[in-house]
Amino acid sequence: MKKLFFLCCAFFLLAACTQKEDNAKGKVTERDEKMNEQLVGKWEGNIETPNGALPIIVELQKDSGTLSVPVQGLANYPFNNIKYNGDQVTVAINLNGSNIEINGTLKDQQIEATFQQNGGKFPLVLKPYKEQPVTYETVKIPVKDGDLTVALQKASEQPSPVVLILAGSGPTDKDGNSALAGKNDSLKMLAEGLANEGIASVRYDKRGIGDNKSLSTKEEDMSIDHYVDDAVQVINTLLANKAYSSVHIIGHSEGSLIGLLAAQKTNVESFVSIAGTGRPIDEVLLEQLKGQLSPQLLKESTDILASLKKGEVVNNVSPDLQALFRSSVQPYMMSWLKYNPASELAKVNSRVLLVQGTNDLQVTATDAEALKKSKQDAELLYMDGMNHVLKDAPADRAGNLATYSDPSLPLHKELLPAIQQFIMNENRD
Repeated sequence: MKKLFFLCCAFFLLAACTQKEDNAKGKVTERDEKMNEQLVGKWEGNIETPNGALPIIVELQKDSGTLSVPVQGLANYPFNNIKYNGDQVTVAINLNGSNIEINGTLKDQQIEATFQQNGGKFPLVLKPYKEQPVTYETVKIPVKDGDLTVALQKASEQPSPVVLILAGSGPTDKDGNSALAGKNDSLKMLAEGLANEGIASVRYDKRGIGDNKSLSTKEEDMSIDHYVDDAVQVINTLLANKAYSSVHIIGHSEGSLIGLLAAQKTNVESFVSIAGTGRPIDEVLLEQLKGQLSPQLLKESTDILASLKKGEVVNNVSPDLQALFRSSVQPYMMSWLKYNPASELAKVNSRVLLVQGTNDLQVTATDAEALKKSKQDAELLYMDGMNHVLKDAPADRAGNLATYSDPSLPLHKELLPAIQQFIMNENRD
C-alpha cells in the first residue's frame, strides 16, 4: 500500500518527540583529535521524510551537543554520543527508547548527512544556523491549566486594529510551520505584513507544541474545545486592552473552525477564514483518503468515523490506520466531528471574509461555497494560483507540495491587500 499523506488531519507527531524530555544525559565520549574545527557550531536543516521536510537544529560541540525540533517543542536535547573523524561526524541520541543517529560529512561549508530513527533512514543537509530576527514581543496570557505564551506583533500606529491568527491542524506552530509539512513561514509573513499596514496581531503555538508544549501532557485529553477556549481567552484579553481600536480573527484551515467558534462567543469586529472547510471533517477526510487506501481500508475508515461521530470508541484499528485513528487521538476526533463549519458560521454575527486558493490541494471551492451559502452576507474571494500554505503554486501535486517547505517564497500577492482592506473596512473598487 502506498504511503498515506494525511493532508487535513495530520495532528500526530513523530512518536519519539511526543515523549517527555526526562532521560538522563548520556556520557559523550571518543572525540577524534583530528576533527575539523569547522564542524563545531550550530547547524540547521530539514529531514526529508515521506510526509515532508521536518526542520531541525543541531549544535555540535567538541565533546557534546544538542538536537532541537522547534515545531515539536523539542529544545536542546542532549546527545548520548558524538564522534569526529576528520570531516566526518557521527551523533547518537536516545530519545526515551527511540534510537537516533546522524552521520554527516562536511562538504562546501555544509554537512551532507543521513538521519536514522528506528529503522528509517532519511536525507539531511545541515547549513550554518542563521539567527532569525525577532520582530515580536512575547507575552503570557492566563488560560485553563496555565499560561499561554503568545507572540505580539505590534503595528506602527496606536491605537490600532489587532488580529488573532489561528494556525491549521496538527503540529503547526505560530509561524505556519508543521512537523509534517515543513517550514514555509506563511503565518509569520502574514503577521509581519499586516504590521506594516498598521494592523497588530497575536499568534501562538497550540497546546502541546513549541512554546506551549507544557499545556498538554496527554494526547487523549485534547479537544477542539480546548483550542476554542484558549482563543476566547486571548480575544477577551485583547478586547480589554485600550491599545487596540478593534479586535479581529483570522483562522487558517482547522483554525477557521476554531476561529468561527470563538467569534460566536466574543465581540470581535470581523472574522477571516482562509482555506476553511465548509463540511464536517469526516466528509473531507474520506474525500482525501479515496485513492490512497484500498477498498477494505477505506470501508474501515468510513466505519470508524461513523462510530466516532456517534461518540463510540473504536478499540480495533488496523495497523495501517493507527497513525490516524489510534485510541489516544479518538477523543480529539470526536470533538472535531460534532461540528459542521457551515452551520456554525451562520451563527457568527460579525463581518466575514472567506478566502480560498484555486490551487489548494487540501480544501476546495466546494468548501468555500458551502461556507458562503450558510452566510449570504459573507464576502468570498478566490486567489488565483494560491495553495494551502498561502503561496503562489503550480497545480501539479509535486510542485505544489514543494512550496510547503520553502520559506523563501512570498505570500500570494493578493492576500495581504485583501485582508488589510477588509479589516480596515475599506470600500473595494
